[in-house]
Amino acid sequence: MSLQNLPPRNTASPFASMKGHHVAVRVPDFAAAKRWYTEKLDFRVVHEWPYADQQLAYVAPATDDTFFVEILGGGNPGPIPKPVYTDLGDSLRLAGLHHFCLNVANIEDTVSELRRRGVTIVTEPFELPVINRRLAFLADPWGNLIELAQVLA
Repeated sequence: MSLQNLPPRNTASPFASMKGHHVAVRVPDFAAAKRWYTEKLDFRVVHEWPYADQQLAYVAPATDDTFFVEILGGGNPGPIPKPVYTDLGDSLRLAGLHHFCLNVANIEDTVSELRRRGVTIVTEPFELPVINRRLAFLADPWGNLIELAQVLA
């Protein structure tokens, strides 16, 4: 099955109303995480709120009002640090949520600008023909992986 010929939608499903909204990243420093996502990725803070002893915020890409990253900060005790990856293969050894993906128009230009901004590039751009994409991976300062995907013509 290709990504161009998806199976028909299952409108009869009792879960037909499910749609993606956000992913959450747990961070030890809420203010630093908000700064990183807004300064390095140009995300916008669209909403902030407290919950118990934590601080939370939805941040969204510069022009996307349908996908959010929820930043979870604070709490006592704070989160246990994730491993810091320098290689995509090494990251695949840990079970659980692995990454979230952002589509980009030009992966080389995006990676170049991220590198200029001091962002850690974990995997340089490479093609994955089976999904007709050019991909790269980066990490935020807390080890959360972000995939970049450019759809190939």
